[in-house]
Amino acid sequence: MAVKTEQFDLTGKAALITGGASGIGKAIAEAFIRHGARVLVGSRTTKKVEQAVIDLARATEADEADDAQPIVVGTSLDVESDESIDAAVQKCVDEFGRLDILVNCAGTTFRKPTFDVERDEFNWLYNIHVAGSLRCAQAAGHLMREQHSGCIINIASITSFVDLVEVAGYAAAKSAILGLTRTLANEWAQFGIRTNGIAPGFIPTDLNRHLIERTERGRRIMEHTPMARFGTADEVAPAAVYLASPAGAFVNGITITVDGGYLACGVGTAEAPWPVDE
Repeated sequence: MAVKTEQFDLTGKAALITGGASGIGKAIAEAFIRHGARVLVGSRTTKKVEQAVIDLARATEADEADDAQPIVVGTSLDVESDESIDAAVQKCVDEFGRLDILVNCAGTTFRKPTFDVERDEFNWLYNIHVAGSLRCAQAAGHLMREQHSGCIINIASITSFVDLVEVAGYAAAKSAILGLTRTLANEWAQFGIRTNGIAPGFIPTDLNRHLIERTERGRRIMEHTPMARFGTADEVAPAAVYLASPAGAFVNGITITVDGGYLACGVGTAEAPWPVDE
């Protein structure tokens, strides 16, 4: 059964989630569906999108709609392509008749000494995370402005606030997401559009698992996290539900951290519960 209360009810809302076929994006998609929304998940990899739609439909089968309109649909989406973005926005309208929520979750990263980072590599990360989020916000924002309502959620990162070595491009891009979020919140509120962000702490996903699980880097991270563990994508998703729902109606321009206390920690007592492989 759907888990809904009036304040967190998303019934009748339609959401587009970039990077929605895996990890945090997929978890947000499932949470939205469980709270009544219809969701279009987008990703560059068609097979991942197709599998995500199957997984999400199976996970939320008790919430099947009574009418013929689908609950979850997938689309191929490359946030580096204006044409791909426009097509995804149009598909959301075609499938659901509207677009109320945009979650900018598409992203990637790599680890490399900053001395060795090439300009094209840096620009590539910036183009996906920052320019891609802006392009999606512009495309969705035109519809939201016409209906004078909408919610944009940008996925930032713990590296928006603190640095990790050898991820300069990713950290710079995610820091810029904070500025983009504030700018849209300030400029677009007059059109009925709220813009906020979520900065996850260390959540093992396909993107970063090899960097943090059972590594020296991961041990240091965990021992700086008061809760002494990594988080899960399912623990990030409720923040998105809050921001998108009536409960967050007066929240605009902020970025919520979901980090197990990492930013609050100076000198703590946490210890990693596993040995380091490297």
